[in-house]
Amino acid sequence: MQKAESAAQAPPPLAFAELAATTSYSFLRGASMAEEMVSQAHALGLAAIGVADRNSVAGVVRAHVMARQAGIRLVPGARLVFTDGTPEILAYPRDRAAWGRLTRLLTLGKRRAPKGECHLTLDDLRDHGEGLNLILLTSVIPAKAGIHRWAARDVAMDPGLRRDDDIEGILATFRGRIWLGASMLYRGDDARRLARLRELAARTGTPLLALGDVLYHAPERRPLADVMTCIREHTTLEAAGRLLHANAERHLKPPREMARLFKAAPQAIAESIRFLEGCNFSLDQLRYEYPDEVREGYETPQEALVAFATAGARWRYPGGVPPDVQNALDHELQLIDQLKYAPYFLTVHDIVRYARSIDILVQGRGSAANSVVCYCLGVTEVDPTKVDLLFERFVSEERKEPPDIDVDFEHERREEVIQYIYERFGRERSGLAATVISYRGRSAIREVGKVFGLSEDMIGRMSGMLWGWSPRPVTPEEARQIGLDPDDPRIVQVLNLAQELIGFPRHLSQHVGGFVITRGRLDELVPIENAAMADRTVVEWDKDDLDALGILKIDVLALGMLSCIRRALHLMVEHYGFPGVDMSKIPSEEPAIYDMLSRADSLGVFQVESRAQMTMLPRLQPRKFYDLVIEVAIVRPGPIQGDMVHPYLRRRQGIEKVDYPSPSPEFGDPDELKKVLDKTCGVPLFQEQAMRIAIVAAKFTPGEADRLRRAMATFRRVGTIHEFKDKLVNGMAARGYDKAFAERCFSQIEGFGDYGFPESHAASFALLVYISAWIKCRYPDVFAAAMLNSQPMGFYAPAQLVRDAQEHGVEFLAVDVNDSCWDNRLESGMPAAASLHPRHQGMAGEVRATHAVRLGFRQVSGFPEDAAKKIEEVRGAGFDSVRDLWLRTKLAPAVLERLALADAFRSMGLDRRDALWAVRGLRRAGDKDDLPLFAAADKAVEPDAFLPAMPPGEQVVEDYRHLHLSLKAHPVSFLREILRQRRTIANERLGTTPDGRLVTVAGLVLVRQRPGTASGVIFMTLEDETAIANIVVWPRTFEKFRPLVLGARLVAVTGKVQSESNVIHVIADKIEDLTGLLDHLSEAGSEVETLARADGVKHGYAYGEVMPKGRNFH
Repeated sequence: MQKAESAAQAPPPLAFAELAATTSYSFLRGASMAEEMVSQAHALGLAAIGVADRNSVAGVVRAHVMARQAGIRLVPGARLVFTDGTPEILAYPRDRAAWGRLTRLLTLGKRRAPKGECHLTLDDLRDHGEGLNLILLTSVIPAKAGIHRWAARDVAMDPGLRRDDDIEGILATFRGRIWLGASMLYRGDDARRLARLRELAARTGTPLLALGDVLYHAPERRPLADVMTCIREHTTLEAAGRLLHANAERHLKPPREMARLFKAAPQAIAESIRFLEGCNFSLDQLRYEYPDEVREGYETPQEALVAFATAGARWRYPGGVPPDVQNALDHELQLIDQLKYAPYFLTVHDIVRYARSIDILVQGRGSAANSVVCYCLGVTEVDPTKVDLLFERFVSEERKEPPDIDVDFEHERREEVIQYIYERFGRERSGLAATVISYRGRSAIREVGKVFGLSEDMIGRMSGMLWGWSPRPVTPEEARQIGLDPDDPRIVQVLNLAQELIGFPRHLSQHVGGFVITRGRLDELVPIENAAMADRTVVEWDKDDLDALGILKIDVLALGMLSCIRRALHLMVEHYGFPGVDMSKIPSEEPAIYDMLSRADSLGVFQVESRAQMTMLPRLQPRKFYDLVIEVAIVRPGPIQGDMVHPYLRRRQGIEKVDYPSPSPEFGDPDELKKVLDKTCGVPLFQEQAMRIAIVAAKFTPGEADRLRRAMATFRRVGTIHEFKDKLVNGMAARGYDKAFAERCFSQIEGFGDYGFPESHAASFALLVYISAWIKCRYPDVFAAAMLNSQPMGFYAPAQLVRDAQEHGVEFLAVDVNDSCWDNRLESGMPAAASLHPRHQGMAGEVRATHAVRLGFRQVSGFPEDAAKKIEEVRGAGFDSVRDLWLRTKLAPAVLERLALADAFRSMGLDRRDALWAVRGLRRAGDKDDLPLFAAADKAVEPDAFLPAMPPGEQVVEDYRHLHLSLKAHPVSFLREILRQRRTIANERLGTTPDGRLVTVAGLVLVRQRPGTASGVIFMTLEDETAIANIVVWPRTFEKFRPLVLGARLVAVTGKVQSESNVIHVIADKIEDLTGLLDHLSEAGSEVETLARADGVKHGYAYGEVMPKGRNFH
């Protein structure tokens, strides 16, 4: 038995470990993913694989996870590339302490360099090299002054033929922990080179180590490696020359092949196994420790948490803490103590408390809203006892993983919170998580097209055939549609290599707000580098890496709607006497708010302004807060793909009977499922309900139910959810449930896939839905000004926000140098209720707005805020001429020209053209007017220049070009007669057009979306001067008119009207490009830009999403 075990542990014959593997995280150098490299190493029978990317450990966690799954040993390290001419050196830590020194070394190089670079010297390695096993690479030496003064033609080092003084110096410095790496260059002299390397190794007493120095896992990746080289070097394949590798040998090789290549130095193969003996570090040894200084004088973090939570409970429930709340609080605190999570909660509490102390609106969301502790600490605003949430969704005893709290802050003030975190914990202990920016369809086709020398026009046409951030390349059929020959060998290569490039990392960026905070030095856990934004630093690992290693991440997110609400509350206090800048002051459950939402009058309202949500609102007819929770959650891929939406609506509308299956009488309460599903008409819509079904009906433990949740979350990627099927189905059947019903329950749970939406998350969002809807309903003037001042955010462009507010009776006043400020602001006006559009007449008794909105300078394209502030500062009683404005503000004429182009001089009696003439007539810098002696001289009066009046259509076009909206008219209004002759109806007539009627409508394209749940269906929104039209484009129609759908700005659509539950669509049968008609307005007419932020083509929202992620998140 002992012999068998000994044989199993012995390395196989010809054992070899590849210790120079470069992955895709050596950006645009490695042509294989870390997972591919590790998987192939296992398949080839390698004893281990060392992943060492270029001045980075960004890929080692992915390699670590794959190595654990495959059963192969991973040696994590880094390939050190120096700026002082030192040869490249592989560094592998012997132990945990050495790993910390390696990550601090990389941090040092990255913090002193611009983003994406790392500046290291040999002295840095001397200072931080203790405990590192080093391999000196002899395949590449810098061709510049430094350690060697060799000619460029000797870039491929041949130390046996050159002076070795400096190389020997390096070997001597690190003697006992450095190896001489040898790899084949395949240029005809490998035998001679190897002999010389053996001689150098013997002379210096340095072990010789065989390396493959691989860039890709298999030889077929060589073409992609060449493409990456060209992208990196900004050249084409034709011009690249010797920048490219001469062969495809930089791939992983099996031990037998490596032994054949190094048959003259077999000890170099064996040395790879001996090298492993000195590398005893694994990423499994990393242990995350929470910061503990936030206990604020209490004996322990748990004691501090109990004190804060208890005080918070009294604050939340001034009339006394209800017994069920106290029980839940005690349960949570006990579990938190057991799992030692108190420092985590205290850290989040500290950050939230700071934000509140400087009047930043803040709200926690996500699974944290399941927690009574979070509610009492003021982190979340949802009372979990009122929505029957599940703490195990947030923290699980069995999961043994850190909880995840997402906290939203006002997007314009989040930076204050971020800098507080850096100041509170120090940059050596805190940093933002990374996010990996990868190639998608458009970027891949552009880069590969350039490498192959395609023209810009051809590349543009090819990338223009793709949808937004589509993860797929151009197909041969699409190439044929734009006049390319898909059988042309060059086009075939471009398409194939673009396909391969998709998904490869381009670079690291910063996560939207995930912060890693540690008790000890963070830079001894993972390298920290500079972000592109000033005063921000980022760790090298993304959220998946951090999750895999069990490292805490606090999401400090930016939410545009919180900024909007803050501004709105301030305006309401200033102009309407609202009782304070406090969301809790908003009256709850007012019927008028639900009436407005039930009409899908929700443009601009948080989370329910998308096309899909506007379609759902009239069907759902929300009447109370919990309906909004459902509304937020139901228009998601999970409920849609799980076939839950229509059953829920049918039951809610009374079309289908609501029933709740029961267990056999001997197994307990017959209404056990009714208690779980009663609020959603017997249909599971939330992850928490799926977990409760498992707990109640199949008798899962809460921890098992949490594992079921995690299986749901990773279903499409990992496919582990089937492991729970037998337990759930058999568990329910054993208690008397019909097996078919149990199967359906599992199918619905399975339908959540990646997209199961937690009720807690929806509840947090529903609060902001109601608040933003209340402001829009009661004070549309305030809502419009606050929305415009908070841009960019939301689905729609400013033009649509202004138009919607006008339809709600709000008057808008043009931007003007004598009246405008930087922000849009309120001025005296008429009651909005008197000017409501007929569609909104039912709101007449509910709207309280009495002000007009003056457009601010922020609406002027390219106009700087400091210039606006200068105008406000010196304006006094006003400016009487362009020259007066210029002399008093001292603004450059180029800045004033932007105001003229925006038609902002009307108060002086100057229209756009006259003002532009006056600005361009100003004397330039260096003139006498710039001298103090003449600055106060009488202002010269410019002679009138009788310029022809600009036609109204051209005025509107210029408004759109420089303000992105127009208060004068809508561009389509000038084309109405032409459209009438084409038998095109106005969009507002769709409301009275019978279902099934064939019509033609036209309008400017606002939004094009292609949800992944819609089986390729395109949803377009068109706008004319009367209303918007919602268009449905089936896949076959889209393929027929693809270039028009993707490229046209003004289109006509012919198709049948579909009207149901006050939701009206036109099903497109024919699409025409009318963009050319805009040239009737102006030579620049086709430059009119109306696309909303939610447009899936231009703004690239992720392919397959019902709703773009973070439409308010920054």
